[in-house]
Amino acid sequence: MEATTEQKYTFKDFASDQEVRWCPGCDDYVILRSMQKALPEMGVKKEDVVFISGIGCSSRFPYYMNTYGMHTIHGRAPGIASGVKLANPNLSVWVMTGDGDAMAIGGNHFIHVLRRNIDLNIVLFNNEIYGLTKGQFSPTSLVGQKTKSSPYGNTQPPFSPGELALGAGARFFGRIAGNVPKDITQMMIDAHKFKGTSLIEVLQNCVIFNDGCFNDITDKNVKEDKQIFLEHGKPMIFGKNRDKGLVLNKLKLEVVTIGENGITQEDLLVHDAKEKDPTLHQMLVRLQYPVATGIIRSFEDVTLEEREDALTKQVKANSKFKKADDLFFSGETYTVK
Repeated sequence: MEATTEQKYTFKDFASDQEVRWCPGCDDYVILRSMQKALPEMGVKKEDVVFISGIGCSSRFPYYMNTYGMHTIHGRAPGIASGVKLANPNLSVWVMTGDGDAMAIGGNHFIHVLRRNIDLNIVLFNNEIYGLTKGQFSPTSLVGQKTKSSPYGNTQPPFSPGELALGAGARFFGRIAGNVPKDITQMMIDAHKFKGTSLIEVLQNCVIFNDGCFNDITDKNVKEDKQIFLEHGKPMIFGKNRDKGLVLNKLKLEVVTIGENGITQEDLLVHDAKEKDPTLHQMLVRLQYPVATGIIRSFEDVTLEEREDALTKQVKANSKFKKADDLFFSGETYTVK
């Protein structure tokens, strides 16, 4: 996937001539520009980049990128992207999807691409609502949430994309707010570098049908106290005054204050995104206060492509058939006159 040309791109090289048609103020614009800024830093030739999408507001993404791409069918983007990647492993393949597209009709495709660990990338726009079809509840909508299809309040408990992903064996999971473009850009670059399936969940606002859905953690006045931005190898510390942190108390994560009860920074947990055992990663994904953002898990494992290549070589080495004719004439044969 690495470029062989010395051409240096800018974000403008990845912007198509299509009019961007999202609602004014939508975080989709932030994600789009973040991707256009990230791609020049990845060192990939423009003709080697492919965006695959399903159905939804997020799935208009390929139209706005000056790369190859396909706007496919509802929920099936991971399957099509898998075929693209396996057919040409040199491509940088990105799946752009939403909470409804990925986890409702596309639920099986979503979990199976994660467990297979194909070397591609998924960006999941999570706004906890169906936006394109005008405001029905989605698999991530909260209990009690009033929508066009639940006027008295949603009664179905929501999926957590991170929990679902780790349960499916995801090796890379990152979560990020939709209003921090620099952090989104960097996370996309890190996802590209990761060998295997990477998943980025963007906590994205829908200004029309679910406005303010993440304000309690993303608003600039509270985000430092309500979020903990995780970095591999660094203490789990947060807060406007950088005086809060996480420790493990028996089987639960606990928030402590540095300087109280003898707590020092050395007592805090140090984030290990590369740990094979996902137990602590799952605890971080489930944490409600503070909400964990950043790259929560980044454990490199054997990819499906590597497994398939190894099996193919093994079968070839042990096979008595060296060409197609050897197989055709290997059993009982007869001649038709």
